[in-house]
Amino acid sequence: MSWARSTVLASAIAMLAGIVGSPTAMAGQPDVPQLHQQVHAATLLQNHGVRTVCAHCRSLVVTSTPGGSAPLSTAAPAGYSPAELAAAYSLPANSSSKATIAIIGAGVDGNLAADLAVYRSTFGLPACTVESGCLRLLDYAGGAQVPPQTGNEGAAIEERVAEETSLDVDMASAACPSCRLMYVAVPWQDAIDDNDVSTGDFAQAVQTAVAAGASAVSISYGYTADVTNTQQFTLSHKGVAITAATGDEGFNGGVHQSWPADLPGVIAVGGTSLTAPGKETAWSMAGSGCETAFPKANGQPKAVTAACNGHRAASDVSADADPATGVAVYDTYAPTGDGPDNWLVIGGTSASSPYVAGLYARAGHLANVNGPNTLYAAPKSAFNDVTSGNNEIFHQCTDFPGSAAAVCNAGPGWDGPTGLGSPHGLAAF
Repeated sequence: MSWARSTVLASAIAMLAGIVGSPTAMAGQPDVPQLHQQVHAATLLQNHGVRTVCAHCRSLVVTSTPGGSAPLSTAAPAGYSPAELAAAYSLPANSSSKATIAIIGAGVDGNLAADLAVYRSTFGLPACTVESGCLRLLDYAGGAQVPPQTGNEGAAIEERVAEETSLDVDMASAACPSCRLMYVAVPWQDAIDDNDVSTGDFAQAVQTAVAAGASAVSISYGYTADVTNTQQFTLSHKGVAITAATGDEGFNGGVHQSWPADLPGVIAVGGTSLTAPGKETAWSMAGSGCETAFPKANGQPKAVTAACNGHRAASDVSADADPATGVAVYDTYAPTGDGPDNWLVIGGTSASSPYVAGLYARAGHLANVNGPNTLYAAPKSAFNDVTSGNNEIFHQCTDFPGSAAAVCNAGPGWDGPTGLGSPHGLAAF
């Protein structure tokens, strides 16, 4: 997504939120309890804005002022906590899985281990450190990560995408507190470049993660689907759950989804607006649509693919992604001196993808997983059916009459913005 497109996106979200007031942050001292209440009420964007993290990141950071770029930074978490997400999605009280969740991201975050430690200790999650072997930091080719960039464009980009990386590892932690974590870094240039080198780097990173023992892999980035990456970089690995964010630009018009969420062997994760357990609507910006370059996704029934004339339909499943009901993220990486950010509120399908990957790893029923196939075989009771809302902000469903309009309108059963729904326990995973 271009920066011009990002500006349009931010303006559209602000418009939808009905921004009419003044910032709640007064004299640099935000009222955290009040902000937390606004997250629960989905009113946070009435007085705040959003900005993207990078050109291909699927995350939106809540800003301190409408139209501003400085993040809403607080001394204590204002977004949803792991316990609140667990309550919303009826997760069991205990987490015992030691499976590995791999996060594929761009650039190196020099504070990742330290920031993760703060997130986990703040919310009472067990420590996960490099020293204990719980946290592994790898280069996309399988070696040790290169040192962070300093004093150049790369340093500024790595500082920005550290928000994405922190979001990903925090959400994986929230979904499965007992799981091991792996961060596999592709070059920082992949955060801004849209080409076959970038998609090839991500494909190699997935291979590295699987070879290193990952049970679930999450990708919160999206790239233009073209002939090369659709033919060569399919990412499918039976027995490993590979999730990808569907994007934050709403319904795609019905022709192409972004890669890799468009792949039949990848689990495409959409987004909801979460205001309370059992109270979710389709997030207006959640990516959905058809991928006409592919047949159906693995396991998708005709009732789902009918909306796309038998082609791959997205999404498959969803979780909270609306920045107005965003999650708490801790990030302090600021080599350029523009930070640190501290506690942030972030949304986007970059939040839902690693969360769903974490649930796959936590449940542990991976032997038969091959893309989204086991989701479509799960009972309806395994999902919270999200039945209201739509994502027609940039493209209308005028070419999808009748039941096919489910590709961009939430309703009973499967729909594009939310897939089969959000998690209800671990039975779907």
